[in-house]
Amino acid sequence: MTNPTAWTGLIPVDDTTLAVTDTGGPSLPVLYLNGQFATQGYWRRVIADLGPGLRHITYDERARGRKSGRSVDYSFEAAVRDVDAVLAARGVDRAVVVGWSYGAFVAAHWAARNPERALGAVLVDGAYPYDWLDAAMEQRIRKQFRQWGWFLPLLRPTGLVPRMTPDQMSDCNIELGRISRERELSPVLDSVTVPTRYVVASGASLGSRGDEQERIRTSLAGVTARNPHIQVSAKVASNHGAILKKDFHAVAEAVREVA
Repeated sequence: MTNPTAWTGLIPVDDTTLAVTDTGGPSLPVLYLNGQFATQGYWRRVIADLGPGLRHITYDERARGRKSGRSVDYSFEAAVRDVDAVLAARGVDRAVVVGWSYGAFVAAHWAARNPERALGAVLVDGAYPYDWLDAAMEQRIRKQFRQWGWFLPLLRPTGLVPRMTPDQMSDCNIELGRISRERELSPVLDSVTVPTRYVVASGASLGSRGDEQERIRTSLAGVTARNPHIQVSAKVASNHGAILKKDFHAVAEAVREVA
């Protein structure tokens, strides 16, 4: 598509459909990748800051938001495949990928696997190679999601929580812990050859304790030391959950750096 019009709709992927929004236009495409259980609405302030000079494409992952369908596959590999499916459906060959939290991992993997298609990547407080998952943490994750299980069905009609079971959500989070391990993620980041910028939050994240999150962020120093394509664009004051709301301008500036 050389000059597509704005479009909102559902695209088929595997056994499900994804809700996609595309602002259209001839400008450089930017694809936004959500947090693990977040929705495309989280990006609205970043997109407003960047303005109409870019083509903004957002979507809700499987069973997220109000319209994306359920699936039998909520794996990380499915999330990476969905990037290709959305781009293909919108006629986009090359794009900047911008990911927050879980989406940062997806963006990093996609950029590393597709150097000829990735124009750049922005990783927002995610994709830190750190071994934070052990047996005790796995039990803590499962306990936490089961404790939340009673009120999740009450919020699902709003689209604020995914249409997934507590066990499915736990499995996704635990899989992310395995993908985050230094021996797994560092080779991916070391192989990135496109301009990549991190925007780093401060303090805790939902479910973390004490300085756990800050310890995880310390792993970034080794990443930037080894790979000259990867730099830190900003370290901001807001925490993991609030960064797209309170420090959206820093995220937008990072997008401008690579776009």
